[in-house]
Amino acid sequence: QVQLVESGGGLVQPGGSLRLSCVGSGCGSDYHAIGWFRQAPGKEREGVSCISSVDGGTSYVDSVKGPITISRATAKNTVYLQMNSLKPEDQGAYYCAAAIWGMLRCPIPSDEYGYWGQGTQVTVSS
Repeated sequence: QVQLVESGGGLVQPGGSLRLSCVGSGCGSDYHAIGWFRQAPGKEREGVSCISSVDGGTSYVDSVKGPITISRATAKNTVYLQMNSLKPEDQGAYYCAAAIWGMLRCPIPSDEYGYWGQGTQVTVSS
């Protein structure tokens, strides 16, 4: 059973930075993709970024290109989301998800992710 645990959220001032972590276990396959999603209060969940272990490819949603970097530490089964220059509109619950079927090349539609973490809250406020 694949399990994902996010961490690294918290309260940060506008313009600040956070690094979110997603630690995975139980995958049993070297071929997978990890996506980060966020859901702001009253809004639908949106994909933020994706990284594939198949080709190392990454993708970012247009609205957050630049101040966000996704990376992975394979030996630690961890995917990171580095967020810089945070704005109040970036706040919300951030989730990581794993896809282990299909082409596994980013971007991947949200309905192709079969496993989700519990989320970590990001609050951007002065």
